[in-house]
Amino acid sequence: MLLLQCRAIFLTLAFVTTLGMPLLVVAQTKTAEPLAEVNGEAITSTDLERGLGAKLSTLEEQLYTLKRDELDNLIAQRLLAQEAARRGTSVTALVDAEVTSKVGLVTEKEVDAFYQANKEQLRGDEAAMRENIRAHLQQLKLAAQRLRFVESLRAKSKVVVHLQAPPVIRVPVAIDGAPVRGNKDAPVTLVEFSDFHCPFCSRAQSTLKQVLDRYPGKVKLVYRDFPLEGLHPQARAAAEAARCANDQGKFWEYHDVLYTTAPRGGPDDLHRYAGQVGLDVPKFDQCVSSGTHRAAVRRDMEEGSRLGVTGTPAFFVNGRPLQGAQPLEAFVKVIEEELRGR
Repeated sequence: MLLLQCRAIFLTLAFVTTLGMPLLVVAQTKTAEPLAEVNGEAITSTDLERGLGAKLSTLEEQLYTLKRDELDNLIAQRLLAQEAARRGTSVTALVDAEVTSKVGLVTEKEVDAFYQANKEQLRGDEAAMRENIRAHLQQLKLAAQRLRFVESLRAKSKVVVHLQAPPVIRVPVAIDGAPVRGNKDAPVTLVEFSDFHCPFCSRAQSTLKQVLDRYPGKVKLVYRDFPLEGLHPQARAAAEAARCANDQGKFWEYHDVLYTTAPRGGPDDLHRYAGQVGLDVPKFDQCVSSGTHRAAVRRDMEEGSRLGVTGTPAFFVNGRPLQGAQPLEAFVKVIEEELRGR
């Protein structure tokens, strides 16, 4: 529950920050018309989109999602109203009969299971928390039953949707020399810009594992560094240390330890992790202390900024931006489209 709220807050902030450019630009910058001139030299819409490709794509996807969700809601309302009219009753009575009356009360066992699974993130009086959990779970049950009923109505109706998804915008994302997990010849390349001390990045790791398990041989994961030093002062050192581990062929082993133990990332910690994953520790220590990969990490950060990355984690699926700690379903949707050759 809290994770969903945090992700929603992140997406809202991302949406607001992109509004620095008028929304009409999305529709207006489709041709190579001049938008400005500097001493007679034109700046075209093509130039503008080259720098804003990822941000425009993210904004268009967010606008489309808002429209699609609201359209689905309006379709549901229309289906319920038509079914109520057909039965000669009100929408409220229909929902009571087909939704409310068919949902059982949340049990103590369900409340306890949710509480135990999330108690580390919950704050406040336990009794009050349990009542909030009960109300939340009850609403989820009602929403699920309402969705099932609406879907049954939709299956019996002729519903034609004309809302068009936005065109796919791809941006070139370099992966040369970056660590790869999975089949290097996979048709779908999932590039992750991440920060070893970012809690959202850490939580995303289980989702990425599910993606690779779901698409064996079809998806490869490429790791790029984007340490947010203002938030996580030791993140850049962790990124450099992981690259030193990569020099010895142990990037992913070190990567997994860093995410498991984050945010503990002082020099002694980085040294200890090297021993845990079986590195030549003196060689590793020399690599870290000499700043061998400092410039490489900086290049990743510059590349991420060029692509419009402002927070972590940030993903690109065959060049298509996907921002934030997304659920598995969000990755599946884009990957399936790529595999179908959209």
